[in-house]
Amino acid sequence: MSALTMPLAVRVIRAEHDALAAMLRTLPLLLAAQRLALVPPDFGALRAMLFYVDEFPERLHHKKESELLFPKLRALVPGLRGTLDDLEMDHAQGERAIRELQHSLLAWEQMGESRRDKFEQQLRVYSTRYLRHMKREETEILPHAVRHFSADDWAELDEAFGGHQDPLAPRAGQAVDEAYAPLRQRILAELPAPFGWGPALGA
Repeated sequence: MSALTMPLAVRVIRAEHDALAAMLRTLPLLLAAQRLALVPPDFGALRAMLFYVDEFPERLHHKKESELLFPKLRALVPGLRGTLDDLEMDHAQGERAIRELQHSLLAWEQMGESRRDKFEQQLRVYSTRYLRHMKREETEILPHAVRHFSADDWAELDEAFGGHQDPLAPRAGQAVDEAYAPLRQRILAELPAPFGWGPALGA
């Protein structure tokens, strides 16, 4: 099945994964480059990025996977129980992890450079775990969904995942929600090309 004929829900999940993965991979590189160049971080932009992760992937994307996608797979593919349990545990821990990351960022901003290393270490751990989580969903979960779900299953999932617009993964022909446009601009203005609008690292 080609990307164009994939169900809308699969295309949305993958697009949102791609956007978040790009940000998670780029942010540590940006911080390292700023440290090397003795450029102070833009804490406002960093807060915006962590707010985005909390607002969309954690609260919307994961919720729809846990409440719709995963239960359907549990019923149809019993052999996936262990994998789904692992992914559900990731979801359950994700909200606490992003809160801890936000706290560490605030500590760095308020307490100074002595708190920078802790934030960057937590960011690396969070990013590594999240990237691994998304890869497992794409390689171990979505192929089974494509193979086993009925047209009615996909109609329900398409409606759910198509019902929100991730500001970093807008779908073709759809404008970003006006309320989130400033958030999108703030994040993309800080991140370097090719993902963001800033100068490429090393340019």
